[in-house]
Amino acid sequence: MNKEKLQKLREDYSKHSLDESEVSADPIMQFESWMMEAMKAEVPEPNAMTLSTVDAGNKPHSRVVLLKGVEEGEFVFYTNHQSDKGDELEQNPNVALCFLWLELERQVRIEGTAEKLSQEESEDYFRIRPYQSQIGALASNQSSVVPNREFLEKRFQELKEKYPEGDVPKPESWGGYKIKPQVLEFWQGRRSRLHDRIKFEKVGDKWDIKRLSP
Repeated sequence: MNKEKLQKLREDYSKHSLDESEVSADPIMQFESWMMEAMKAEVPEPNAMTLSTVDAGNKPHSRVVLLKGVEEGEFVFYTNHQSDKGDELEQNPNVALCFLWLELERQVRIEGTAEKLSQEESEDYFRIRPYQSQIGALASNQSSVVPNREFLEKRFQELKEKYPEGDVPKPESWGGYKIKPQVLEFWQGRRSRLHDRIKFEKVGDKWDIKRLSP
């Protein structure tokens, strides 16, 4: 890798601006407004978010998951509770999320705590997933070692033959999490690297709003 080529990569952001007087006093409403704009702009998978967790040895781990709802001010996603991320969330519920919408030169960072959804809530969502996705969740013991791709394909086919569409049981270990935010930061790219950063932090039952230096 030629480091000089990497060092010369430059984008001068100029599409939008962000001011304290323009943002909603409620950061959840501000997030929903930006999400709707990302969807309208046809940003690829605008609900993709980087989820960062910390393991028992205090090592951070990040991966991309999909936001599936914003309910009562909390951010919802689904996964296998016995996966690496599930184990880490069990040990330490503190998490960070990050959305990046390059087409709009925007980023949203969120810090908060994770809590499992109820089995009933997870069941409700599992029932509306596409059939193939239901089978995939049943076929995959997420994060476990498998001998090869053929092993997974065979397992997938066996489960398709066993369970017809509409009759796929939710894996016991599969379900949702809700992230209760304590901090949200809205980042808008600007020229000359003088980006706009507006930070909301929960203080008691209110949101404190401040501008950060880029």
